[in-house]
Amino acid sequence: MRHWLRHQKHALAAALRRLFSQPLVTLFTALAMGVAISLPSALYLMLGNLNRLAGDLPAQPEISLFLSADVTPAQKSLIASRLRQGDIAEARHIPKEKALAALGASEGLADITAGLNENPLPDAWIVRPRQVTPDTLTRLAGELGKLPGVAETQLDSEWTERLQAALAIGRTGVWLLGSLFAIALMAISSNAIRARVLTRRDEIHVSRLIGATHRYIRRPFLYLGALQGLLGGLAAGGVLALAGALLRAPVAHLSALYGASFQLLPPSGGEMAIVLAITTATGWLGAWIAVTRTLHQTATPR
Repeated sequence: MRHWLRHQKHALAAALRRLFSQPLVTLFTALAMGVAISLPSALYLMLGNLNRLAGDLPAQPEISLFLSADVTPAQKSLIASRLRQGDIAEARHIPKEKALAALGASEGLADITAGLNENPLPDAWIVRPRQVTPDTLTRLAGELGKLPGVAETQLDSEWTERLQAALAIGRTGVWLLGSLFAIALMAISSNAIRARVLTRRDEIHVSRLIGATHRYIRRPFLYLGALQGLLGGLAAGGVLALAGALLRAPVAHLSALYGASFQLLPPSGGEMAIVLAITTATGWLGAWIAVTRTLHQTATPR
Protein backbone atom coordinates (compact mmCIF):
# COMPACT_ATOMS: atom_id res chain seq x y z
CA MET A 1 0.00 0.00 0.00
CA ARG A 2 2.84 2.39 0.89
CA HIS A 3 4.55 1.57 -2.40
CA TRP A 4 1.32 2.33 -4.32
CA LEU A 5 0.84 5.63 -2.52
CA ARG A 6 4.41 6.63 -3.27
CA HIS A 7 3.82 5.99 -6.98
CA GLN A 8 0.59 8.04 -6.89
CA LYS A 9 2.34 10.91 -5.14
CA HIS A 10 5.15 10.85 -7.69
CA ALA A 11 2.66 10.84 -10.59
CA LEU A 12 0.67 13.73 -9.11
CA ALA A 13 3.82 15.80 -8.57
CA ALA A 14 4.89 15.13 -12.17
CA ALA A 15 1.44 16.15 -13.42
CA LEU A 16 1.61 19.41 -11.47
CA ARG A 17 5.02 20.21 -12.89
CA ARG A 18 3.82 19.57 -16.42
CA LEU A 19 0.66 21.56 -15.80
CA PHE A 20 2.49 24.71 -14.74
CA SER A 21 5.40 24.32 -17.14
CA GLN A 22 3.17 25.77 -19.88
CA PRO A 23 0.91 28.26 -18.07
CA LEU A 24 -0.61 29.82 -21.21
CA VAL A 25 -1.56 26.43 -22.66
CA THR A 26 -3.03 25.43 -19.31
CA LEU A 27 -4.97 28.69 -19.04
CA PHE A 28 -6.48 28.54 -22.53
CA THR A 29 -7.35 24.85 -22.17
CA ALA A 30 -9.12 25.57 -18.87
CA LEU A 31 -10.98 28.51 -20.40
CA ALA A 32 -12.09 26.41 -23.39
CA MET A 33 -13.38 23.68 -21.10
CA GLY A 34 -14.98 26.24 -18.77
CA VAL A 35 -16.86 27.99 -21.56
CA ALA A 36 -18.02 24.64 -22.95
CA ILE A 37 -19.43 23.38 -19.64
CA SER A 38 -20.83 26.79 -18.63
CA LEU A 39 -23.39 26.78 -21.47
CA PRO A 40 -25.45 23.76 -20.31
CA SER A 41 -24.85 24.80 -16.69
CA ALA A 42 -26.27 28.26 -17.41
CA LEU A 43 -29.33 26.72 -19.08
CA TYR A 44 -29.85 24.48 -16.06
CA LEU A 45 -29.67 27.47 -13.71
CA MET A 46 -32.04 29.40 -15.97
CA LEU A 47 -34.62 26.60 -15.76
CA GLY A 48 -34.27 26.53 -11.99
CA ASN A 49 -34.79 30.29 -11.75
CA LEU A 50 -37.77 30.11 -14.13
CA ASN A 51 -39.31 27.37 -12.03
CA ARG A 52 -38.87 29.52 -8.92
CA LEU A 53 -40.21 32.56 -10.74
CA ALA A 54 -43.31 30.61 -11.76
CA GLY A 55 -43.94 29.96 -8.08
CA ASP A 56 -43.92 33.71 -7.41
CA LEU A 57 -46.16 34.82 -10.27
CA PRO A 58 -49.60 36.09 -9.38
CA ALA A 59 -51.23 33.88 -12.01
CA GLN A 60 -50.98 30.74 -9.88
CA PRO A 61 -53.15 27.65 -10.25
CA GLU A 62 -56.18 28.06 -8.01
CA ILE A 63 -58.86 25.83 -6.56
CA SER A 64 -62.36 27.27 -6.39
CA LEU A 65 -64.64 25.97 -3.63
CA PHE A 66 -68.38 26.57 -4.09
CA LEU A 67 -70.38 26.15 -0.90
CA SER A 68 -73.79 24.56 -0.64
CA ALA A 69 -76.86 26.78 -0.39
CA ASP A 70 -77.75 25.19 2.98
CA VAL A 71 -74.24 25.36 4.46
CA THR A 72 -74.32 25.88 8.22
CA PRO A 73 -72.18 28.33 10.24
CA ALA A 74 -70.39 25.37 11.84
CA GLN A 75 -69.48 24.00 8.42
CA LYS A 76 -68.26 27.44 7.29
CA SER A 77 -66.05 27.62 10.37
CA LEU A 78 -64.66 24.13 9.66
CA ILE A 79 -63.86 25.09 6.04
CA ALA A 80 -62.17 28.32 7.12
CA SER A 81 -60.10 26.44 9.71
CA ARG A 82 -58.94 23.90 7.09
CA LEU A 83 -57.90 26.67 4.71
CA ARG A 84 -55.61 28.18 7.34
CA GLN A 85 -53.35 25.11 7.39
CA GLY A 86 -49.76 25.13 6.13
CA ASP A 87 -50.37 23.65 2.67
CA ILE A 88 -52.51 26.67 1.72
CA ALA A 89 -50.61 29.78 0.60
CA GLU A 90 -53.68 32.02 0.33
CA ALA A 91 -57.44 31.65 0.67
CA ARG A 92 -59.90 34.39 -0.28
CA HIS A 93 -63.55 34.25 0.76
CA ILE A 94 -65.99 35.67 -1.78
CA PRO A 95 -69.51 36.14 -0.33
CA LYS A 96 -72.33 35.60 -2.79
CA GLU A 97 -73.41 39.24 -2.44
CA LYS A 98 -69.99 40.44 -3.54
CA ALA A 99 -69.96 37.96 -6.41
CA LEU A 100 -73.38 39.20 -7.60
CA ALA A 101 -72.26 42.82 -7.38
CA ALA A 102 -69.15 42.05 -9.44
CA LEU A 103 -71.29 40.22 -11.97
CA GLY A 104 -73.67 43.16 -12.19
CA ALA A 105 -70.78 45.52 -12.80
CA SER A 106 -69.73 43.52 -15.84
CA GLU A 107 -70.59 45.05 -19.17
CA GLY A 108 -73.81 43.68 -20.64
CA LEU A 109 -74.89 41.81 -17.48
CA ALA A 110 -76.32 44.66 -15.40
CA ASP A 111 -79.85 44.23 -16.82
CA ILE A 112 -79.78 40.49 -16.22
CA THR A 113 -78.75 40.74 -12.59
CA ALA A 114 -81.20 43.56 -11.95
CA GLY A 115 -84.12 41.31 -12.89
CA LEU A 116 -83.19 38.55 -10.47
CA ASN A 117 -85.53 38.03 -7.50
CA GLU A 118 -82.85 36.26 -5.47
CA ASN A 119 -79.12 35.70 -5.61
CA PRO A 120 -78.39 32.41 -7.45
CA LEU A 121 -74.65 32.51 -6.74
CA PRO A 122 -73.12 30.51 -3.88
CA ASP A 123 -70.54 31.62 -1.36
CA ALA A 124 -67.09 30.67 -2.57
CA TRP A 125 -63.45 30.37 -1.58
CA ILE A 126 -60.53 30.91 -3.94
CA VAL A 127 -57.63 28.81 -2.71
CA ARG A 128 -53.99 29.04 -3.84
CA PRO A 129 -51.89 26.06 -2.68
CA ARG A 130 -48.23 26.36 -1.68
CA GLN A 131 -47.15 23.56 -3.98
CA VAL A 132 -48.35 23.71 -7.57
CA THR A 133 -47.39 20.29 -8.89
CA PRO A 134 -50.24 18.51 -10.71
CA ASP A 135 -50.34 15.63 -8.19
CA THR A 136 -50.48 18.02 -5.25
CA LEU A 137 -53.24 20.11 -6.82
CA THR A 138 -55.35 17.06 -7.64
CA ARG A 139 -54.95 15.59 -4.17
CA LEU A 140 -55.75 18.87 -2.42
CA ALA A 141 -58.80 19.53 -4.61
CA GLY A 142 -60.15 16.07 -3.79
CA GLU A 143 -59.55 16.59 -0.08
CA LEU A 144 -61.24 20.01 0.00
CA GLY A 145 -64.17 18.72 -2.04
CA LYS A 146 -64.97 16.22 0.72
CA LEU A 147 -65.37 18.90 3.39
CA PRO A 148 -68.94 19.25 4.76
CA GLY A 149 -70.70 22.18 3.15
CA VAL A 150 -68.65 22.15 -0.09
CA ALA A 151 -70.92 21.56 -3.06
CA GLU A 152 -68.34 21.65 -5.87
CA THR A 153 -64.64 22.24 -6.49
CA GLN A 154 -63.07 23.58 -9.65
CA LEU A 155 -59.35 23.03 -10.29
CA ASP A 156 -57.45 25.33 -12.58
CA SER A 157 -54.51 23.03 -13.39
CA GLU A 158 -54.10 23.69 -17.10
CA TRP A 159 -51.62 26.51 -16.52
CA THR A 160 -49.33 24.50 -14.28
CA GLU A 161 -49.50 21.42 -16.52
CA ARG A 162 -48.35 23.49 -19.48
CA LEU A 163 -45.59 25.04 -17.41
CA GLN A 164 -44.36 21.69 -16.11
CA ALA A 165 -44.44 20.22 -19.63
CA ALA A 166 -42.36 23.14 -20.95
CA LEU A 167 -39.87 22.81 -18.08
CA ALA A 168 -39.62 19.04 -18.67
CA ILE A 169 -38.73 19.68 -22.31
CA GLY A 170 -36.15 22.22 -21.16
CA ARG A 171 -34.59 19.74 -18.72
CA THR A 172 -34.35 17.10 -21.44
CA GLY A 173 -32.69 19.65 -23.72
CA VAL A 174 -30.20 20.53 -20.97
CA TRP A 175 -29.24 16.86 -20.53
CA LEU A 176 -28.80 16.39 -24.28
CA LEU A 177 -26.76 19.57 -24.59
CA GLY A 178 -24.73 18.64 -21.53
CA SER A 179 -23.94 15.23 -23.03
CA LEU A 180 -22.74 16.84 -26.25
CA PHE A 181 -20.56 19.30 -24.39
CA ALA A 182 -19.16 16.48 -22.22
CA ILE A 183 -17.98 14.83 -25.44
CA ALA A 184 -16.47 18.18 -26.46
CA LEU A 185 -14.68 18.36 -23.09
CA MET A 186 -13.19 14.92 -23.63
CA ALA A 187 -12.03 15.96 -27.10
CA ILE A 188 -10.39 19.13 -25.74
CA SER A 189 -8.66 17.25 -22.94
CA SER A 190 -7.64 14.42 -25.25
CA ASN A 191 -6.04 16.74 -27.80
CA ALA A 192 -4.21 18.73 -25.11
CA ILE A 193 -2.83 15.58 -23.47
CA ARG A 194 -1.92 14.01 -26.81
CA ALA A 195 0.17 17.08 -27.67
CA ARG A 196 2.01 16.79 -24.35
CA VAL A 197 2.59 13.06 -24.88
CA LEU A 198 4.08 13.65 -28.34
CA THR A 199 6.47 16.27 -26.98
CA ARG A 200 7.77 13.70 -24.48
CA ARG A 201 8.05 10.81 -26.91
CA ASP A 202 11.78 10.38 -26.30
CA GLU A 203 11.29 10.42 -22.54
CA ILE A 204 8.58 7.76 -22.85
CA HIS A 205 10.84 5.66 -25.10
CA VAL A 206 13.64 5.76 -22.53
CA SER A 207 11.17 4.82 -19.79
CA ARG A 208 10.16 1.76 -21.81
CA LEU A 209 13.77 0.73 -22.26
CA ILE A 210 14.33 0.65 -18.50
CA GLY A 211 11.20 -1.44 -17.96
CA ALA A 212 8.40 1.07 -17.31
CA THR A 213 4.93 -0.33 -17.97
CA HIS A 214 2.20 1.48 -19.86
CA ARG A 215 0.34 1.92 -16.60
CA TYR A 216 3.30 3.70 -15.05
CA ILE A 217 3.75 5.92 -18.12
CA ARG A 218 0.04 6.68 -18.34
CA ARG A 219 -0.49 7.63 -14.68
CA PRO A 220 0.98 11.19 -14.67
CA PHE A 221 -0.98 12.07 -17.80
CA LEU A 222 -4.20 10.85 -16.19
CA TYR A 223 -3.58 13.13 -13.24
CA LEU A 224 -2.78 15.91 -15.69
CA GLY A 225 -6.09 15.41 -17.51
CA ALA A 226 -8.01 15.34 -14.23
CA LEU A 227 -6.31 18.54 -13.07
CA GLN A 228 -7.10 20.24 -16.39
CA GLY A 229 -10.72 19.18 -16.02
CA LEU A 230 -10.80 20.53 -12.47
CA LEU A 231 -9.42 23.87 -13.65
CA GLY A 232 -12.03 23.87 -16.43
CA GLY A 233 -14.78 23.38 -13.85
CA LEU A 234 -13.41 26.28 -11.80
CA ALA A 235 -13.33 28.40 -14.97
CA ALA A 236 -16.97 27.46 -15.61
CA GLY A 237 -17.83 28.63 -12.09
CA GLY A 238 -16.09 31.92 -12.83
CA VAL A 239 -18.02 32.35 -16.08
CA LEU A 240 -21.32 31.67 -14.30
CA ALA A 241 -20.44 34.08 -11.50
CA LEU A 242 -19.53 36.80 -14.01
CA ALA A 243 -22.74 36.25 -15.98
CA GLY A 244 -24.79 36.36 -12.77
CA ALA A 245 -23.11 39.60 -11.69
CA LEU A 246 -23.82 41.23 -15.05
CA LEU A 247 -27.47 40.11 -15.12
CA ARG A 248 -28.33 40.69 -11.46
CA ALA A 249 -29.05 44.43 -11.75
CA PRO A 250 -31.14 44.25 -14.98
CA VAL A 251 -33.18 41.34 -13.60
CA ALA A 252 -33.79 43.16 -10.31
CA HIS A 253 -34.87 46.29 -12.23
CA LEU A 254 -37.28 44.29 -14.41
CA SER A 255 -38.64 42.54 -11.34
CA ALA A 256 -39.23 45.89 -9.61
CA LEU A 257 -41.17 47.16 -12.63
CA TYR A 258 -43.60 44.28 -12.14
CA GLY A 259 -43.82 44.88 -8.40
CA ALA A 260 -41.94 41.70 -7.50
CA SER A 261 -38.71 41.00 -5.62
CA PHE A 262 -37.25 38.27 -7.81
CA GLN A 263 -33.47 37.78 -7.78
CA LEU A 264 -31.24 35.40 -9.69
CA LEU A 265 -29.96 32.55 -7.56
CA PRO A 266 -26.31 31.52 -8.07
CA PRO A 267 -25.38 27.83 -8.32
CA SER A 268 -25.40 26.07 -4.98
CA GLY A 269 -22.40 24.33 -3.49
CA GLY A 270 -23.78 20.94 -4.46
CA GLU A 271 -24.35 22.02 -8.05
CA MET A 272 -20.80 23.37 -8.33
CA ALA A 273 -19.47 20.13 -6.86
CA ILE A 274 -21.31 18.20 -9.58
CA VAL A 275 -19.84 20.46 -12.29
CA LEU A 276 -16.33 19.98 -10.90
CA ALA A 277 -16.82 16.21 -10.70
CA ILE A 278 -18.06 16.07 -14.31
CA THR A 279 -15.20 18.16 -15.70
CA THR A 280 -12.60 16.25 -13.69
CA ALA A 281 -13.98 12.89 -14.84
CA THR A 282 -14.19 13.94 -18.49
CA GLY A 283 -10.64 15.36 -18.33
CA TRP A 284 -9.37 12.07 -16.87
CA LEU A 285 -11.22 10.02 -19.49
CA GLY A 286 -9.98 12.21 -22.34
CA ALA A 287 -6.41 11.81 -21.07
CA TRP A 288 -6.80 8.03 -20.82
CA ILE A 289 -8.05 7.84 -24.41
CA ALA A 290 -5.25 10.06 -25.72
CA VAL A 291 -2.39 8.32 -23.89
CA THR A 292 -3.64 4.80 -24.56
CA ARG A 293 -4.11 5.51 -28.25
CA THR A 294 -0.67 7.11 -28.57
CA LEU A 295 1.07 4.27 -26.73
CA HIS A 296 -0.62 1.68 -28.90
CA GLN A 297 0.36 3.55 -32.04
CA THR A 298 4.01 3.92 -31.10
CA ALA A 299 4.74 0.48 -29.71
CA THR A 300 3.34 -2.88 -28.85
CA PRO A 301 1.46 -2.71 -25.50
CA ARG A 302 3.22 -4.15 -22.54
